[in-house]
Amino acid sequence: MPNNLINKNGLVLLGCGKMGSALLKGWLADGINAKSINIIEPNPTKWLKKIPEINLNKKLPEAPAVVVLAVKPQMMKEALSKIKKLRDTETIFLSIAAGSTIHMFEAELGADSKIIRAMPNTPASVNKGITALIGNNSTTEADIALSEKLLGAVGQTVRLTEEAQMDAVTAISGSGPAYVFYLVEALAKAGEVQGLSPSLSMKLARATIVGAGVLTELSLEEPSQLRINVTSPGGTTQAALEVLMDKEIGISPLINQAVNAAAMRSKELGK
Repeated sequence: MPNNLINKNGLVLLGCGKMGSALLKGWLADGINAKSINIIEPNPTKWLKKIPEINLNKKLPEAPAVVVLAVKPQMMKEALSKIKKLRDTETIFLSIAAGSTIHMFEAELGADSKIIRAMPNTPASVNKGITALIGNNSTTEADIALSEKLLGAVGQTVRLTEEAQMDAVTAISGSGPAYVFYLVEALAKAGEVQGLSPSLSMKLARATIVGAGVLTELSLEEPSQLRINVTSPGGTTQAALEVLMDKEIGISPLINQAVNAAAMRSKELGK
């Protein structure tokens, strides 16, 4: 039914950068008719130009089922000017722009418009993303379900109970991939200090983080138990964990500080 509604009324994608492209690939793979997709993108990639069925930078449909806002926050006002004729209609406005609040969209598009704010993350580019979303008072269960269907094309989705939670989501899953990437860098550098070549150390670090991530996802055991499973009493892992789990200078207080800094910045950007 969701795909039928989109194929009938059309879908508009404002912005087709990395995240927009990831979503588009997921939609096409999920059976959405390319002819029903309308994209506004001033700098289309070669890949995008090679999909002739898609309506690229053409006149938008009169009453699309969904408008997905995937432009950078600083470009949002300009993007909204292209769709203001749709305010207070049955069209769903689904935003994946960081820091752009529901209140801001209601001010631009009308309080009666159906507005859903979502926060995806970059692993969506390999269909391993997770997106948190929440709608305004004008949205229905069907609107949320349709948005979940669209966002689910690139990974998991979770619903929030209040928009204020979006700052924490941004700090954990939105910015979180960068923390993991930095962990790979740090682990590889530590290997070099121990005498490994840069290429070998990086290969070991990459494979270790990827493998541990997949194991975390697929295992029925909690991460804490997985950690215990690797830790032999008096062994090498325990020696390392005594440093990492130090209550004052270990990784937990450091991560708390980092996540708090990201959440505070998210709050500032949303004002």
